[in-house]
Amino acid sequence: MSEAAASNLPRWDLSDLYPGPQSEELKRDLDRAGRDAIAFEDKHAGRVASLDGGSFANAIGDYERITEILHRIFSYAQLLHASDVSNPDIGRFYQDIQEKGTEISAHLIFFTLEINRIDDSKLEEMLKVPDAARYAPWIRDIRAFRAHQLSDELEKMLHEKEVAGRGSFVRLFDETMASLRFPVNGEDLTITQVTDRLSSREPEKRKAAAKVMGTVLGDNMRLFSLITNTLAKDKEIEDRWRGYARPVSSRNLANQVEDEVVDALVTAVKGSYGDLSHRYYRLKARWMGMEKLDYWDRNAPLPEDTDRTYSWDEARETVLSAYSRFSPELADIGRKFFDNPWIDVPARPGKASGAFAHPTVPSVHPYLLLNFMGRGRDVMTLAHELGHGCHQVLAGEQGPLLSATPLTLAETASVFGEMMTFRSMVDAETDATRRRVMLAGKVEDMLNTVVRQIAFHEFERHVHDERRNGELSEERLGEIWMQCQRESLGDAFRFDDEYKNYWAYIPHFIHSPFYVYAYAFGDCLVNALYSVFLEGHEGFQKKYLDMLRAGGTKTHKDLLAPFGLDASDPAFWKRGLTVISGFIDELEEVS
Repeated sequence: MSEAAASNLPRWDLSDLYPGPQSEELKRDLDRAGRDAIAFEDKHAGRVASLDGGSFANAIGDYERITEILHRIFSYAQLLHASDVSNPDIGRFYQDIQEKGTEISAHLIFFTLEINRIDDSKLEEMLKVPDAARYAPWIRDIRAFRAHQLSDELEKMLHEKEVAGRGSFVRLFDETMASLRFPVNGEDLTITQVTDRLSSREPEKRKAAAKVMGTVLGDNMRLFSLITNTLAKDKEIEDRWRGYARPVSSRNLANQVEDEVVDALVTAVKGSYGDLSHRYYRLKARWMGMEKLDYWDRNAPLPEDTDRTYSWDEARETVLSAYSRFSPELADIGRKFFDNPWIDVPARPGKASGAFAHPTVPSVHPYLLLNFMGRGRDVMTLAHELGHGCHQVLAGEQGPLLSATPLTLAETASVFGEMMTFRSMVDAETDATRRRVMLAGKVEDMLNTVVRQIAFHEFERHVHDERRNGELSEERLGEIWMQCQRESLGDAFRFDDEYKNYWAYIPHFIHSPFYVYAYAFGDCLVNALYSVFLEGHEGFQKKYLDMLRAGGTKTHKDLLAPFGLDASDPAFWKRGLTVISGFIDELEEVS
């Protein structure tokens, strides 16, 4: 995409949160939250268990109001920082807000700790009051961590140290990655631009970008290895103190999903490597006239691909039309993101790489960040993030404490949005060759979401397991990465030496350990859901929107039950993976 075209793309306006980092509104909210948090602690610390139901409900309401103010401030700082990670003034503002917010929220920690110490019979009595009962799902999720709770003093200390410990290393990673430049054929590319080149039609461009990317990451490997080792050790210490059996256990508990369910997902996907990724990439190698693919050919366009690019207007209409055909109500929600400055679209130096949807707080609205380059995959990314945004709007009806959705379900609307958009695009295509190209592209996206993310999960599992026995060398980190990549991608690929450095650019390893399996969980869940939809399940659209509206009030079992699905049943994962396998079957037939 040309610089002129990119300059005309929409950018978000964060003034719905605050007019600016030095605005009186922000300072006033920060002061208010600080005063109210101290007053809340003075009023309730040490007394929560003695409250009656009505007073308990009022206390939760006050806690919710204070945390919403803090989350609004945090959201503004995070989004401003993502707009220009390389700006030192914004970086200092972001760090200041993190520190001040952490100091304020330290006065609130006691509340959830004391809720966890309330006797079950006493809590049952308190929740008989309707205003308190409304928060029962939030209390359920808090009390799930009771067995892993430390003393009040330790909890407060860990909370306050976050900004000077783990948070600092996350910031170091983000700012380092944003500042890296990858010199390719006389151009200094950002991480977003160089990874985009890996999808170029021209093999030499892909190769040049891939080689430089691996080299630059390797030149910075000492720092990335230090960050990874430090954060893994930090997690190991806290997990040990809290009594988690496995490194993934805390994430599973937060996701409201049992270890056994995640193990079943991982086992099912790994057991399908041969039928899915190995089979598809051997097929792709034949299409491209190669015995083996080079690693930079993984996302290469097929020879018949016309390399069509999409304008922003075309991408918007494609996605909204697909949403509208499924549910006009859902499309109306999605349209608000385009009618208002809620999306930051263009790729630019200093901007955070990748894409995300930030829910901010229910009293405002979500924001979407993209790095739109005009490719078909960028259209799918828009459909994905818009799904998140619509989900966040609908779940926001539950209020600040009840709207947050566990990661295993947070990917549902996003992946469903992709599926709706893909189906709409492929059904409208009359050219057989183009349909095959689109189907292959969808398979690659699904493999990236399911197989690749489970391979990422396995990389994390090995790293965190081995870190318990000592620091991992740069070489060992590269060995684990290569082992997981070879297992997942199969014998259709050649891997050059610099590919061993590619683990270092994956932000989820740093930001949210063990986040990645949620993508595979969500994709398989959506495949199963979509198959139910195609079978003509009565009232599907209404049930689907009700599921999104539920936010964090229901578990995955309760949410899937109306559709006749159960994620604890091994057949559930097979149903989801069969959708991908069926697409590959179709590609083999038309080949």
